[in-house]
Amino acid sequence: MSRKVDEKKEVKLAKFAHFVLRAKDLDKSVAWYKTVLGLDVQHKNPMLVFLTYDDEHHRLAIVQAQNKDDLPKGAPGVDHVAYTLDSLEDLLVLYKRLKNEGILPVWPINHGLTTSLYYEDPDGIRVEFQVENFETKEELNAYIRGESFAENPVGVNFDPEKLIERFENGDAIEELVQLGSAS
Repeated sequence: MSRKVDEKKEVKLAKFAHFVLRAKDLDKSVAWYKTVLGLDVQHKNPMLVFLTYDDEHHRLAIVQAQNKDDLPKGAPGVDHVAYTLDSLEDLLVLYKRLKNEGILPVWPINHGLTTSLYYEDPDGIRVEFQVENFETKEELNAYIRGESFAENPVGVNFDPEKLIERFENGDAIEELVQLGSAS
C-alpha cells in the first residue's frame, strides 16, 4: 500500500500540549509550579522534570539552565511551546508545507512518547509540533514513568525526508513512530 503526503492538505492544530522553561534553580522552580499550579511530577532527574495536572504525560517541563550563573535577572526563560497534531500524516504535511516556504525544523526528534519537529522563530523561541506515539493515554503515561524513558528522556534524532519516504512507501505507522525508525 502506498500513500502520498499532500502539502496542500489543510492541517489544524489538535490541542495545546505543553511548555518548557529553563530555570536557574530547578528544585525551587519545580516546588513553585507544583504549589502554584497544583502539578504532579511525572519524571524527574537532576537536569529535567516533567509535570502535569491531568492525564497528559506532561503539561510543563522544567530544565536546569546550563548557564545559570550568566542569566541576567529578567532574561527570557521559555524554551518552547508545543502543539499536538492528530496524525503522523499531519506532521509530515506540515513539514513539507513549511519546507516549501524555506522553513526547516531545527530539531527533528522522536522522544519515544512523541515524534516531534521543532522550529525556531526569528527570536530563537521554539515551537514544537508533535504526534503521540501511543494509542492511549495509559500507554503514554506508563512509558514516561518507565525504565526506557528514564534511560533516554530526550529521544533519537530522525531525518524527516526518510520518514516521509517510509510513510509514502506504506510502512506501518506503528513502525514509523518507533525510536530510530528514520535515523
